[in-house]
Amino acid sequence: MIKQVVLVCLILSTACFNIFLATIIFVTTSFATTNNHPLENIVFSQDPASLQRGAMIYYDVCRICHSMKYIRYKTLQEIGLSNKQIDTLRGDKPENSTPEKTTSDHMLSTLYGQVPPDLSLMAKARKHGPQYIYTLLTSYTENEGKYENPVFPGIKMPDAMNIAVAINESSKEEIKNQAKDVTEFLLWASDPRASIRKKIGLYVIIYFSILSILLYFVMKRVWSRLDNVES
Repeated sequence: MIKQVVLVCLILSTACFNIFLATIIFVTTSFATTNNHPLENIVFSQDPASLQRGAMIYYDVCRICHSMKYIRYKTLQEIGLSNKQIDTLRGDKPENSTPEKTTSDHMLSTLYGQVPPDLSLMAKARKHGPQYIYTLLTSYTENEGKYENPVFPGIKMPDAMNIAVAINESSKEEIKNQAKDVTEFLLWASDPRASIRKKIGLYVIIYFSILSILLYFVMKRVWSRLDNVES
């Protein structure tokens, strides 16, 4: 009886630990909610080429109003940018510096009523963050000279990707691809070590699974000896 109890406890404890690890590795915590506007069901693959294109779009477009204070220029090597490309982006700033917006806080407050948020953690700051960002960027419409966005009614941010004035479907598709690229980059920026952590976590789960099997056979061997002694 004791042998069976020990075996069950061993199996349950190992299973619970593996589930706990998997939860830490794969679950992304969301902190805020959005309205009821449906979000685009886009899958983000974190493809290096897409990340590199997204970094360039952020630098050329988004950086006008948004900083990324938790990302250092030197970490852009992790998405495949060369030292030459990074040097071009950072200019005379140190490698440990972070991308700063090019427009002053005073000017932004005057134009939009407040300073636009930092984008470092934006992909995790909202529920379904990447899908939210992509849908927001691609949902602008133009109505009698005014820009509207059903994802964020009353938004002050202009149509950064110019999708509302796209002249044809081909142009819209190109803009949507650009929006996906920059969203991929923002998703990476919100957790640059995510892929490494997931890889290590898988190895840990495999390790504990193998360890559980070995412990099971060790336990059977030990208990078989005890049974022989008792008999």
